[in-house]
Amino acid sequence: MRLLLLPSLAAVSVLAACAKPEPAPEPIRAVRTVTVSADAAGGVREYAADVRARTESRLGFRVGGKLVRRHVDVGSAVRAGQVLAQLDPQDLRLGQDAARAALVAAQANHDQIQADFQRFKELRDQGFISSAELERRDTALKAARAQLDQAKAQASVQGNQAAYSALLADANGVITAVEAEPGMVVAAGTPVLRLAHDGARDVVFSVPEDQVDLMKAMAAQPGRFKVRLWGATGEPLPAQIREIAAAADPVTRTFVVKADIGSDASKSVRLGQTATMVVELPKSVGINKLPLSALKEEQGRTIVWVVDPSSMTVKAQPVQIAGADGNDAVVTAGLAPGQVVVTAGVHVLNPGQKVKLYADPTVAAAATTAMATAVTAK
Repeated sequence: MRLLLLPSLAAVSVLAACAKPEPAPEPIRAVRTVTVSADAAGGVREYAADVRARTESRLGFRVGGKLVRRHVDVGSAVRAGQVLAQLDPQDLRLGQDAARAALVAAQANHDQIQADFQRFKELRDQGFISSAELERRDTALKAARAQLDQAKAQASVQGNQAAYSALLADANGVITAVEAEPGMVVAAGTPVLRLAHDGARDVVFSVPEDQVDLMKAMAAQPGRFKVRLWGATGEPLPAQIREIAAAADPVTRTFVVKADIGSDASKSVRLGQTATMVVELPKSVGINKLPLSALKEEQGRTIVWVVDPSSMTVKAQPVQIAGADGNDAVVTAGLAPGQVVVTAGVHVLNPGQKVKLYADPTVAAAATTAMATAVTAK
């Protein structure tokens, strides 16, 4: 009997050694949470901005040449028609003189051919020449007249070219940049100066791509935008969105927004002054704020983990985000009042995982100490 029992025990031992051990139960994670409230959420958003002229021109010469003089500097106030810079006009004047000489020659040739035509016409009337010969003289006169017109036009062009050696201000304003110095050889159209025109001023700021739609929606609501000038006292200035860029800046990948502050306020602000654009968001029920740590990207969508109080398990809940407000995310859809959302450790959770609410040791110790003190006092 013992001999039969020994092989059986050995087989059981081998099978037990080959069996896979049972996996350890998944630990119950302690999570920080926040309860979604039904309060209306609103608030403000602030953007760094600066004051710029509504119209800013880059001025350049209409002809090429060597820059010999610049009469203004950055910050100079100029008037319309004022000479700002000067090219070397020598070659242009020589071209003008050549055009004038060509005009004189064309005029003399035209006068000579016209006089000949009159004499040949009289000879034809007397029968000394044929009509065909007179027609040839008429054709020569027309060609001479065309050459005269061409010479007049060329003389006018050369006169204009000579005048273009002086760069004039198009309007009253302030020089905001100098891009060429005396001694440089500039081509036609090369920017030399930058002129900010007097008049309306814009407050310019940039917003990220996910806030462009919000800016467009707020632009249609009066009173949502205010400008706070740095270093200035008094109430913020009301502003109205005038323009939102259609394409993102290739470097910063943000969209430029321009706000009008009105003609009266434009007189009191300085070009380049730093400002803060304050956007007042409307208060709407259903808009909630969650810490950014509560969000998780999964399969191209944003989710949060919602705790089921009855089973103390978590499930993924897709939400819609309208943007960020400091360290909080603005949630516009996907949550209901009373839901408990996990705010920390979201990247280590799985659907249906058991969790427990995190208890702050400091708070727990304080509660224990207070209870012990109360018992001792009794």
